[in-house]
Amino acid sequence: MIGLTSRCVCMIAACLLGALGVAYAQDPNTIKIVSSLPQTGSANAQTSTMVNGIRMAIDEVGGKAGPFTVRYEPWDDASPERGQWDPAVEAANADRAIADPDVMAYIGTYNSGAAKIAMPKLNQAGVLMVSPANTWPGLTKPGIGEANEPMTYRPSGNITYFRVVPADDIQGLVAAKWAAEMNCKKVFILHDRELYGKGVATMFQKSAPALGLEITGFEGIEPKASNYKSLVTKIRQKNPDLVYFGGTTQTNAGQIAKDLRSAGLNVKYMVPDGCYEKAFIQAAGAENVEGSAFITFGGVPPDRLTGKGKEFYENYKKKYNSEPEGYAAYGYEAAKVVLDSIARAGKKDRGAIVAAAAATKDFEGALGKWSFDANGDTTLKTMSGNTVKNGEYAFVKVLGE
Repeated sequence: MIGLTSRCVCMIAACLLGALGVAYAQDPNTIKIVSSLPQTGSANAQTSTMVNGIRMAIDEVGGKAGPFTVRYEPWDDASPERGQWDPAVEAANADRAIADPDVMAYIGTYNSGAAKIAMPKLNQAGVLMVSPANTWPGLTKPGIGEANEPMTYRPSGNITYFRVVPADDIQGLVAAKWAAEMNCKKVFILHDRELYGKGVATMFQKSAPALGLEITGFEGIEPKASNYKSLVTKIRQKNPDLVYFGGTTQTNAGQIAKDLRSAGLNVKYMVPDGCYEKAFIQAAGAENVEGSAFITFGGVPPDRLTGKGKEFYENYKKKYNSEPEGYAAYGYEAAKVVLDSIARAGKKDRGAIVAAAAATKDFEGALGKWSFDANGDTTLKTMSGNTVKNGEYAFVKVLGE
């Protein structure tokens, strides 16, 4: 009877600790990696391939990093109510990771706005965060973003956030250069009012004058609007050669394309990497973007990767019997860097693993040979330009060379 009572007391205590968010390590030889990506809503097609890429990276090393067994948990940071990433869910994910001492790395986020929420929390706790997709410059680069960026995301004073994708100060510039190369003279800029979308639109706007591009409008849209017919009428009056939208598939990039075409506007339509997913073509309708939509992307499409990137592409298709979306290789690369950092750290210690990640130099991965700079950015600068042909993405050229 006494033994049974003691067991009950222990169980009750464990439940109370769990309810209070208090976690404790179960096995000193096991390390947990989590990802926080939007897997509810139309982004799921993209992020599912990113999760596949992360799983591939872990499987390739037999679920081990140095002496540690690695467990991976993919977490969703979207909600059914929003149909995309949700600030409350992202905050809860970060808190959950911090409370679990087995969690040594957080792969995410997909959206830069979500990163703003998770970064200071994870930084204060000293948890390594590696993003496969965030592109807002202010997350890492001083003097480019909003006031007190990026220091507001580094309450500990240390850098614990890194990304394997080029930032939007590069993407906005090469997009504007590409527009000029296509002999565009007048551009009407739209954005979704969110950190990523408005950010890349602003970078395009700032780069335009030196390239001889006249900006005839710069307006934010309501991402949940049923249509943009009145806005298209305004755009028509400005007679642009190109409409640039800073935003994502989830913030209605497809609907804008539909309304431009239904109004008979024969203009080019350029969007950033947040639309480089099959869901964008589906949302817009292939007939509305065929040959007229132009999409910039950090790096090159998966089927154009070389070396280890080509191996990743071929192994992915073999393993999953499908084509990877654009950011699958970035999920894979982020996981590879995390695994390498854990192995080099050689101990289950958040600070040591962050330090190992910061020391990443001349990493030879699926994206090429690169390093993390002093701000946590990748040294890779390659971008690509793509269009839509026969209902699929078609590579046009490497940008920024």
